[in-house]
Order: sequence, then C-alpha cells, then structure tokens
Amino acid sequence: MSEALATRRLIVRLLAVVVGMFAFGFALVPIYDVMCQAFGINGKTAGAYQGGQVVDEQRQVRVQFLATNAADMVWEFRAKADDLVVHPGASNEMLFVAYNPTDKPMTAQAVPSVAPSKAAAFFHKTECFCFTQQVLQPGERIEMPVRFIVDRDLPADVKHLTLAYTLFDITAAQVSVAQTTP
Repeated sequence: MSEALATRRLIVRLLAVVVGMFAFGFALVPIYDVMCQAFGINGKTAGAYQGGQVVDEQRQVRVQFLATNAADMVWEFRAKADDLVVHPGASNEMLFVAYNPTDKPMTAQAVPSVAPSKAAAFFHKTECFCFTQQVLQPGERIEMPVRFIVDRDLPADVKHLTLAYTLFDITAAQVSVAQTTP
C-alpha cells in the first residue's frame, strides 16, 4: 500500500471522527431530555399559565417542598412548611427562608426542579425567588415567596409533586463579572 493511500485513509477516518463528534454534540440535548424523562429527574417547570382561574375543587394534589444547598453554599435555606395540599387551578404561595451566617455579603441563585418529570409541564410559577439572584448581607435573613398554580390538566394519576430548589453560591462569579466590566 502506498504512503499516499494510507494518508488518504487516515484523513478520511479522522474526518469521520470529527463529523461523528459534531453530530454527537447535537444529540446530547435530546439524549439528556430522554434520560431525565426516563429517570424522572430535573423536571423543568412550565412557562406562564394560560388557563383561567377555574379551580378544580374536587381534586387535591400534595406539593412537597425541598430546599438544599450546593456543596459550597453555607446559607441556611428551608421552606416554611414541608408540603401543601392544593387544588388544581388555584393560586398558591410558599415562603422559603434564607439566612447568611457569614461575615460577608453573598450572592445566591436557586435552581428549581419538579418531580415527577411528567408533571413539570403542569406546574406554573407565577412569581419565584429563583427568577433573580439573591444578595444577603452578613447575618441577614429573608423570606422569599414562590407563587404557583398546578394546572387543571395535570394527569389524574399524579397526586403528589415535589418542588425542589438547590441554592448555589455565585458570589465569586459576581465579583469576577464586576471586575471585567469596564
């Protein structure tokens, strides 16, 4: 086999690997969504609620609230109650409490998740502390509301939802952005 033929085969193989890697990069998002749906993790909440204010008084859904800190977050973070029984279509509110026990200002961002994932599309947050970054001064404690509606179209077999928040310390990210801004 000639050296030119061997070089050409190598180039074709390398190009095939590059094309395969590029295709795999595009396939990651759908693969991730399928895996999340299959395992019931990382449920993304629905967008704005388009339904009217018709409340299904005949049906009750238990919404459980979980509050956890990311590994490097030192704040105290919790829901005011462990759960709430709601009627689909009704507007509801839960308060979360955050406390900065440190001696320096800190910035945090909450990331929500709804389980089971098939119910996430039926959970509408109308107001949430997770929409904005939270800045707490040393020793400051705040109550942060989340207002939500469980859609009347929630599948009948779903009787329990879990709204979980993970709180991340983004103070260092905020400082580096401020330093790079002219």
